[in-house]
Amino acid sequence: MNRLNRVFRTTTDPQHQTPRGRPLAALAVAALGTSLLAGCGAGAGAEAGSESNADSANSGELEEITFLSYLPMETLSMAPEMMAVSGGYFEKHGLDVEIQEVKGSPQAMQLLLSGAGDITRIGALDVYNAVGAEEMDLKNVGTLSRNPSIKLLYSSEAPLESAEDFVGKTVGVPSEGGSSSKTISLMMQNAGFESSDVQQQVVGLTPATFQLVQKGTLAGYMVSHDSALIAQQQNEDAEIFDFSDALTAGAQVYVSTPESMEENPETLKKYMAAIKEATTAIVEDEELTDTIETLRSEYDFAALNDDAIAKEGLEEQRRQWTNGGESPLLTTDEGEWTEGYEELVDAGDLPSGLDPAEWVDNSLLPE
Repeated sequence: MNRLNRVFRTTTDPQHQTPRGRPLAALAVAALGTSLLAGCGAGAGAEAGSESNADSANSGELEEITFLSYLPMETLSMAPEMMAVSGGYFEKHGLDVEIQEVKGSPQAMQLLLSGAGDITRIGALDVYNAVGAEEMDLKNVGTLSRNPSIKLLYSSEAPLESAEDFVGKTVGVPSEGGSSSKTISLMMQNAGFESSDVQQQVVGLTPATFQLVQKGTLAGYMVSHDSALIAQQQNEDAEIFDFSDALTAGAQVYVSTPESMEENPETLKKYMAAIKEATTAIVEDEELTDTIETLRSEYDFAALNDDAIAKEGLEEQRRQWTNGGESPLLTTDEGEWTEGYEELVDAGDLPSGLDPAEWVDNSLLPE
């Protein structure tokens, strides 16, 4: 089916096969001319919930909230949401969460601003540019990954080890103008090059895309960490480029709008509380055995089904969430956030003199 608008519900109530009585479909069509396809499955995990969850939904006890996901629910990058579903944290906090897949962070922001969703998770680069350059009314309400979570996969036969190696090359990105695209551009600018010195081409984010790298069609392409691990498992020459040392403004953050925060503050607080409990459970599970078992109870995809890849992928996720154990879960450090803005100012991407602290609000996070 069309991944553009797949819908996942955390409840298994009889109404699961049709959209809720909310403005999601109408607003999505009005804003972007796309059609909402409801009730579409994606293997295990599309129907995430329990009988008690269904009973709660039918009795009206659960509050509805829509999360806009620019990533599919078949990657460990979505571990917080997957754990909140499979571990029962959303239900514990009284939430009926609709996970709406969209195509890239630009669409996620547009739908959020249109009122078609309540909260999303995107790259900080997207937020800086949207608010600082385009004056979109968005708020960073919590930081998940402290470092760039996206990786670049390349071949050891044509290594990419520094920004200089990217000059004159073509790299694959999942969408135009999204976090991946901005990450490459900023890396080049930080190293003293022009963003146009590397060409970008939209490609599918699958391990099979690595064949284009081996053929020389692409110098590399952007992938989630677990997809990169799968490609390495299948190809001896596959190598991973990590952007953590190349830029500061590479965090991944939860984003909402002032309007949603004013209209539904308690519901959003419950969402962030559930995410914090879910991520805490993963961080505290030293061997990750219980975490992997819990996730597999609802989800089924290649990276999760391989014990070694699942463990390594989740270890990388929690390292990013805590900055190696130095940062508290989800709380945005205003100093680090300002440093990211200043990096974009120095690169010429944003005007100086703005106050990025105004784009942050930690008030939805549990104390």
